[in-house]
Amino acid sequence: MSRNDDAEARQLLVRLPGEDRVTVMLAAFEGWNDAGEAASDALAHLHRLWNAKRVAVIEPDEYYDFQFTRPEVRLTSRGGRKIKWPLTKIAKAAIPDTDIDVVLVHGIEPSYRWRAYTAELLAKAAELNVNYIILVGALLADVPHTRPIPVTATCDDEALAQSLHLESSQYEGPVGIVGVLNEVAMLAGLPTISLWAAVPHYVAQAPSPKAELALLNRIEDFLHVPLATHDLAEDAQAWERGVNELAAGDAEIAAYVQQLEEAKDTAELPEATGDSIAKEFERYLRRRGQDQP
Repeated sequence: MSRNDDAEARQLLVRLPGEDRVTVMLAAFEGWNDAGEAASDALAHLHRLWNAKRVAVIEPDEYYDFQFTRPEVRLTSRGGRKIKWPLTKIAKAAIPDTDIDVVLVHGIEPSYRWRAYTAELLAKAAELNVNYIILVGALLADVPHTRPIPVTATCDDEALAQSLHLESSQYEGPVGIVGVLNEVAMLAGLPTISLWAAVPHYVAQAPSPKAELALLNRIEDFLHVPLATHDLAEDAQAWERGVNELAAGDAEIAAYVQQLEEAKDTAELPEATGDSIAKEFERYLRRRGQDQP
C-alpha cells in the first residue's frame, strides 16, 4: 500500500462536524454467515482486546424459533441454574490512544422478521451515534488451507467505495442476515463495508483461527489501528500444521489440496508479490509503533 493509499484508507474514519470522535459498528452473526465460527470469534477477540462493555441487547422472543435456536441452561457460581437466551449483545469500547469508538454486535441469525430485526438494530446504532458499519462474515469455499485466507471486501456506498478502492458486491443468490443488514444500512444512509473470509470447505469445523486472523487483519487495515494477534497467529500456525498432518494421511485429500494450491497460486500471483506484501509491511510498522515506548 502506498502512502497515498494509506491516507485514503483513513477516510473511513472521517468525523462529522462538531464531533471529536468517530464510532464504527462491527457486527457478526452465528449460523449461516459464520463458517468455522471465524466471524463471531473475530468479534469475541476484539471484545476481549478492548474490554468492551455491554450497553444494549435485542430481546429474542419476536425473532427466534426456540425449537431451532434453543435456549441453554447454565449453572451459576452459586450452584443455581439459569436459562441463557439467544440475545443479540451490543457492547461498546473506546480504542486506546485513538479517537475511535467501536460498537460490537454479536448475535445469532434470526428465524423470523428480519426486516424488523435489522430496523431495531439500526435504531440502536442511531442511539449510539454510529458513523460507519463493518459487517463480518465467513463462507465455505474451494480454497487451500496452506495459503493466506482470502477476505473479500465490498462496499455499496459509492463515495466510500471510491475512496477505499473497493467494489460493490456482484453476488446474486440466497443471502443471510448480514446481506439484509447491509442493504437496510445503505437505505438508512450508513456507509457500510462487508468483509467475508473464505474458509476451506474440507476443514469447515470450528474453530478456524487462520480465517479469524485474516478477518482481524482486514479490520486492522480499515480502522488503521494495531491489533494484538500474536497468540492467534500461533493458533493459526498450529491449526495449519494439524490439517497438514490429516491431509498427509489421505492421498485423495492431499491431491485435492495440491490442485487448489496450484489454482490459487496461478490466479493470485501478482497480488502475492505486490499489494499483499505491502499490507503486511504496513501491519508490521503499526504493531512495532505500538510496542515501542
